[in-house]
Amino acid sequence: MLAPIAWRTPPVHYGPWELFASLLTEGLVALGHDVTLFATGDSITDAALHATSPTGWSEDDTIDPKVAECLHIASVFERAADFDVIHNGFDFLPLTYSGLVDTPVVTTIHGFSSPAIVPVYERYDATTTYVAISDADRHPRLTYAATIHHGIDVDALGLHPDPGEHLVFFGRIHPDKGAAQAIEVAHRTGRRLDIAGIVQDERYFHDEVLPHLDDGRVRYLGPVEGTRRSEILGGAHALLHLIDFDEPFGYSVAEALACGTPVIAHDRGSMGELIRPGVDGFLTRDVDDAVTAVDEAASLDRARIRASARQRFDRATMVQRYVDVYDALLAP
Repeated sequence: MLAPIAWRTPPVHYGPWELFASLLTEGLVALGHDVTLFATGDSITDAALHATSPTGWSEDDTIDPKVAECLHIASVFERAADFDVIHNGFDFLPLTYSGLVDTPVVTTIHGFSSPAIVPVYERYDATTTYVAISDADRHPRLTYAATIHHGIDVDALGLHPDPGEHLVFFGRIHPDKGAAQAIEVAHRTGRRLDIAGIVQDERYFHDEVLPHLDDGRVRYLGPVEGTRRSEILGGAHALLHLIDFDEPFGYSVAEALACGTPVIAHDRGSMGELIRPGVDGFLTRDVDDAVTAVDEAASLDRARIRASARQRFDRATMVQRYVDVYDALLAP
């Protein structure tokens, strides 16, 4: 399993690709598979760990990202003969090594950061195996073995015994994620808004979030460790996910649903696959729709929302679907 090395696997606060690599790796080990995880040296795993970088480059500014990633990617392909399958959870760059080894490569495509990277995927489309994380994120010029939604540790999340009337925003503080729109909804509905996540765009945080933190209605909780996710997501009336981009998948959406918390999200990207309107949340077009949905969320059955999330997003389902991909690839 080739994980990214921007953060530790699993991440302490943020790192969705590292979280994916961890959940899949530990699930495979639990099923009895022999797995080597290529990740940072401080990663936590029951698999064999191979590391060329002591920590994530996002957590240590003395580490040069390009140098660290070059050595990291090379290390798995230099050991290719040791493995039946190389699972690339890193991105497009490892594909350029795939033609140099006989070991089959499965790549989970976490999304396309730019149209400029698509030609790399096209180049290796016929010789490697791609998995999409949502149907919405499938590229029309690529061939996929499957669409497999990310799994989550549903047992680490739970129904809150006494959820509040406040709203929550949980994600990167970046224009794409819609923190400013969430603040507007909170103001218009007269509810408190808790904002949790890393600041990825300092200017956006300074201009759109910081000025509202003194009004008593908006609170910034900072990055949140995994152990607090259930409390913060589960304790809210609803999660506001008013994204301004076509998101390939949303971990916070699946996690909120696993807590029984309704999700109000703009109808972009994969949201239509994750949210069933009127059952576990609402799909919206604009802030006006979101304001209306806030009161309507009170009518949704939180136990039913959680039960559905377990059925659709439990990591055991994800792990087995990847095993099926491996088996099909290795079948004579």
